Amino acid sequence: MRVSSKRSAKTPPPAPEPLSPLVDAHTHLDACGATDAASVREIMDRAAAAGVQAAITVADDLASARWVTQAADADERVYAAVALHPTRADALTEAARAELENLAAHPRVVAIGETGMDLYWPGRLEGCADPATQREAFAWHIDLAKRTGKPLMIHNRDADAAVLDVLRAEGAPETVIFHCFSSGPEMAHTCVDAGWMLSLSGTVSFKNARDLREAAALIPHEQLLVETDAPFLTPHPYRGAPNEPYCLPYTVHALAQLLGASPTDLAQVTNRNARRVYGLD
Repeated sequence: MRVSSKRSAKTPPPAPEPLSPLVDAHTHLDACGATDAASVREIMDRAAAAGVQAAITVADDLASARWVTQAADADERVYAAVALHPTRADALTEAARAELENLAAHPRVVAIGETGMDLYWPGRLEGCADPATQREAFAWHIDLAKRTGKPLMIHNRDADAAVLDVLRAEGAPETVIFHCFSSGPEMAHTCVDAGWMLSLSGTVSFKNARDLREAAALIPHEQLLVETDAPFLTPHPYRGAPNEPYCLPYTVHALAQLLGASPTDLAQVTNRNARRVYGLD
């Protein structure tokens, strides 16, 4: 999730030891500084050197939805997801809906997202859509996912009950992905029981994320994805530095240490899951 395009002024993390194969299940290449095909290729070349073979670049407003679709056309390692972020749900006009439907039909758009509910920013962020407007937009995106047959990519911030309520009221699509899962064990149990995918970001490496770290141990390997959400949520010990897809191995190593698993095994499992869920080539 992003609410601004500002990047950290800190030094980027060093390149990690390569860990392959990996898919970055959720990133924002435009917010990472990509502006054209050449800069998309530069970011993905750095990612490839770290073992990250593909990335899903995700929209949060209409201009971004256009851009991510173009980025997916510009580099065969890039795929796109289109939607309006919950905080921007006020912009879901009839014209915006028509354009998103058109973009969603693009063959390299592999998910509808990020959409969902955000109850943290209303009252804190000027211009943030209110919960009722977010709920209406979320329901519309759920319907779009069903009509296109593409996975629904959910943003959920401080909104477990609200997100579940909308999914139950509207009926969840066949494939649901909770991006940057940050809830606790109870929500993890609910999602796992429903058969939904849970995508973990650098936050799983944060020592103060106790509920999330406990929840991570409850996720069956076949329902696990990994992501950067770059340029945000850079893993420990580089928290606060600018993130990029090449940093994904840091998160996988932290998760492997938490679970007592092999990083190589987790890379292979999450790669298979991402390629299956998103239908990647």
